[in-house]
Amino acid sequence: MYYYIYSYTFEAMKELTHAEEQVMQYLWKLEKAFLKDIVDEYPEPKPAYTTISTVIRVLVKKGFIGFDQFGKTNRYFPKISKSSYSKATFKGVFQKFFDSSPTMFTSFFTKEEKISVDELEEMKQIIEEELKKKKNDGKQ
Repeated sequence: MYYYIYSYTFEAMKELTHAEEQVMQYLWKLEKAFLKDIVDEYPEPKPAYTTISTVIRVLVKKGFIGFDQFGKTNRYFPKISKSSYSKATFKGVFQKFFDSSPTMFTSFFTKEEKISVDELEEMKQIIEEELKKKKNDGKQ
């Protein structure tokens, strides 16, 4: 089960499809947009308006997108920030593939990905800074 943020609280929710996630990516970039604006973001050959309209209706129903109505036209906006969605998505992957183990994740990430020595050093520095903070918090 994946956990996504819905109305800024954690609730069990179905995973977004590739098409839904693609619409969300464009909507996060645009912030507020009409259907035409979202379709215009797609590369050629652009999908049909009806296809994107269907995906948007599903995202509205799931609570990911809201809209303001202007006559017969809707202007859409994301109800979830990209950072909140990314955090929740990562949490799901972390739980599913790494049994919520930071050690398993770190081992996989550092061995399987092509990470430069400089990037590893930067990661090491971040970890060392967090260790200092946690040790200092324990002393108070």
